[in-house]
Amino acid sequence: MAELNTGDSGKGKGGKVRSKKSNAKVDLTAMVDLAFLLITFFMLTTSLSKPQSMDLGLPDKEDDPTKNKDIKVDQRRTMTILMGDNDKIKWYHGLLETPEPNGKPTDAVYGRNGLRKEILKRVTSVPQVTGDKEKGLIVIIKPSKKSTYRNLVDVLDEMAICKVPTYAIVNDITPEEMKLVDEMNK
Repeated sequence: MAELNTGDSGKGKGGKVRSKKSNAKVDLTAMVDLAFLLITFFMLTTSLSKPQSMDLGLPDKEDDPTKNKDIKVDQRRTMTILMGDNDKIKWYHGLLETPEPNGKPTDAVYGRNGLRKEILKRVTSVPQVTGDKEKGLIVIIKPSKKSTYRNLVDVLDEMAICKVPTYAIVNDITPEEMKLVDEMNK
């Protein structure tokens, strides 16, 4: 049984004999039981935070890796994001050789006033240009070897925020694109 002793017994104070006072005792057993009941109650009734993850569609594993399937996509629908080091990114709309109007390779920053603003602009303009509301923007994300994992996650977050219907992470950067990445890093 748990006890709380208060006061002293009066010994060691000199020659006077005093009457012995009884010590006040508080039984803490019920308090300990109540504490454990409360802890158990809150542990069982609290909902734990569920981890949030993004759904990614991964390609099927092919038996023959020598087969190279080139997919032709309307250049008016594509936006390419090149990622360099030091949190630098560059984007262009269409093909690098023949970009769409207002789609030349442009430096951008992460966040609301940078990359997100450009993606949102393209998300609304692509269905108008193609004339088909079913065909939306396609974003090709090309991280370089110098870019960080955090930057890739930031770009994927922008895809989710802007509700981009189709996007892909591609690891083959052309030599012309690599020149743009190197210019960014200077």
